[in-house]
Amino acid sequence: MKKPMGRVLTATFVAIALASPVAAQTQTKEEFVPTVGQPGKDVVWVPSPEETVAKMMEVGKITPQDFVIDLGSGDGRNVIAAAKLGARGLGVEYNNDMVELSKRIAAKEGVAERAQFVQGDMYKADFSKATVLALFLLPSNLLELRDKIFNMQPGTRVVLNTFSIQDWTPDEQVTLDNCSSWCTVMLNIVPAKIAGTWQMPNGSEMTLTQQYQMVTGTAKLADGRMVPVTGRLRGNDVTLVAEKMAQFTGQVKGNTIEGTQTSAGGGAPQQLTLTKK
Repeated sequence: MKKPMGRVLTATFVAIALASPVAAQTQTKEEFVPTVGQPGKDVVWVPSPEETVAKMMEVGKITPQDFVIDLGSGDGRNVIAAAKLGARGLGVEYNNDMVELSKRIAAKEGVAERAQFVQGDMYKADFSKATVLALFLLPSNLLELRDKIFNMQPGTRVVLNTFSIQDWTPDEQVTLDNCSSWCTVMLNIVPAKIAGTWQMPNGSEMTLTQQYQMVTGTAKLADGRMVPVTGRLRGNDVTLVAEKMAQFTGQVKGNTIEGTQTSAGGGAPQQLTLTKK
């Protein structure tokens, strides 16, 4: 019996389709590849050179005890570098394609458990639990984040690539040799807040003002004399110098500063506790 020609052709086409690898494959989305200069919500994407990332980890003294956060984390290289040193890391990135790319790279590098990435707005992110911020942002971005950074826990390390935080002088700065671009790494350490008036055991008082880690003020001695004071903070550690009289080094502990005073004229160091009024 003759088969109808239509059925023969249909069967032939089905057989060809089933045999064709192209037809059998499920079409997959083309893998995202970032391009330098691609626009983002607040910045364009420009990757940090590998040697700069390595220097950021070195300057930030990253250890397995750290929790490192990168805001605007791009392809995740800062967080992944920290994770390779044993730290936990979190990248906050607005572009979800970048987030997924970062996750793939972290998995490939074997650090996916320690290097996490989320899609989000860096200005709205909660990064208060970080022990280290590793950032490559524009001055305008850093200025907007400045108050939140300044109010982090004293001692938090903020490692910056190339661009500094306006009016906040870095505690350390390193420029890489034989580097073609993005070669400067800076470290800002969040200082304790000590602006105000402090009472000394002998009845003297110090009134201090503070601009980030830099301190100025006046000491009112028990005999009524006024003496200029300058100082500097590094996290909770503070050094205060009363001009031509004494130097005090101590540690801020809430509303007290405990430390040692050394007289400019010599003599045995004195253990002192300053109390905030």
